Amino acid sequence: MFKFALALTLCLAASSTLGQHNPQWWGNRNTIVHLFEWKWDDIAEECENFLAPNGFAGVQVSPVNEYIISPGRPWWERYQPMSYKLTTRSGDEAEFADMVRRCNDVGIRIYVDVLLNHMSGDFDGVAIGTAGSEAEPSKKSYPGVPYTAQDFHPSCEIYDWNDRFQVQQCELVGLKDLDQSSDWVRTKLIEFLDHLIELGVAGFRVDAAKHMAADDLEYIYGSLSDLNIEHGFPHNARPFIFQEVIDHGHETVSREEYNQLGAVTEFRFSEEIGKAFRGNNALKWLQSWGTDWGFLPSGQALTFVDNHDNQRDGGSVLTYKSPKQYKMATAFHLAFPYGISRVMSSFAFDDHDTAPPQDAQERIISPEFDADGGCVNGWICEHRWRQIYAMVGFKNAVRDTGLTNWWDNGDNQISFCRGNKGFLAVNNNLYDLSQDLQTCLPAGEYCDVISGSLVDGACTGKSVKVNDSGYGYIHIGSEDFDGVLALHANAKV
Repeated sequence: MFKFALALTLCLAASSTLGQHNPQWWGNRNTIVHLFEWKWDDIAEECENFLAPNGFAGVQVSPVNEYIISPGRPWWERYQPMSYKLTTRSGDEAEFADMVRRCNDVGIRIYVDVLLNHMSGDFDGVAIGTAGSEAEPSKKSYPGVPYTAQDFHPSCEIYDWNDRFQVQQCELVGLKDLDQSSDWVRTKLIEFLDHLIELGVAGFRVDAAKHMAADDLEYIYGSLSDLNIEHGFPHNARPFIFQEVIDHGHETVSREEYNQLGAVTEFRFSEEIGKAFRGNNALKWLQSWGTDWGFLPSGQALTFVDNHDNQRDGGSVLTYKSPKQYKMATAFHLAFPYGISRVMSSFAFDDHDTAPPQDAQERIISPEFDADGGCVNGWICEHRWRQIYAMVGFKNAVRDTGLTNWWDNGDNQISFCRGNKGFLAVNNNLYDLSQDLQTCLPAGEYCDVISGSLVDGACTGKSVKVNDSGYGYIHIGSEDFDGVLALHANAKV
């Protein structure tokens, strides 16, 4: 009996952990978009009017709980919690709950960026939060929770990023570091996350996960409620967990401590795809993309070209500021069968601290759209670029197919098939790609979904005729607006 009980316990623990890697997507949808700093009402409308019709699977939303008000309202104030009240610049709890339900109703899952590691940073005197709570960060006093000094690790700075104690118990850039081994802290964090589950969210992006002991996170995750069946989730479904663990390969606190608890943000993916499409590494080497590059197993890796942090850091990371290369990298990201894909939707920034688009009263403004559906008032909305949302449709069309028929020119021109459902070609050379290539598609005429769309039985952009052997003539000029071409079964004329 004891052996049976032990086996049952281990089985349940394993299934719970595996469940935390499941994004709980609808149907064949399989791409998340990060609507960074959007308001809840605007996200609800975007789910209904754009994301669902274009096959997106989910939205990562900015932190939902009360945070400190900082002069000028920089984006990072949102990462300095004051309480777990659901009142932010994006809206209040009622607006958040309405957004979650409306998005779930059209098959778009919501994943919340949550801050379990810390509260706000250093502040002289009394700080005010977005829900009106007051706190004294210098005394580690947060009555809105409530937390007092005993709920935090003793203050110290991180000088050595290879010192586990400093990384996990000292203060990340001065943010007051919670003690997740404390029963009270665990209780408040679990209550916060469970409330979001009750409201219908599908999971969480865990900020600064490597700054918390994996054992503490395992306890917190394992104590959470199942997802709310009233929002269309199956019985016993676990929240999807993806954790921010920055691991460049030589870290004392590594991603392997967390990847069994949930997915992990694969920052190496972002760095390497940026190097390749910036021309610093030949595209031919991408044939072995994935674990052979030292990345995590596909089902454990949350993958992205850029995110809200590293797009501000420069270096090899590609951003909207290099649009041609960014669109090529994103097309490859969404076409290659590796990882749990997330695309970025940014606002324009000139420096690291730029606030989201706001009015004279420092209220976040709603995105406005031009005739083509692009954003025009300070929001970049990469997810509304045809070359990106079309690849979301491509990824849905080729789901569960393998990669076949890789071709390259020995340098920066590549192509490959996804089963008999899709074909991608990329030209990152300074000369044209003009070649008969195997597309693996059934004979017929197909629209290139990068340069246009299939509308009323005709292509608005390029088209490719595929012969009975699956070959088609592919041309991507070096001076073309986009350096990528994509065909799939659902874009056949």
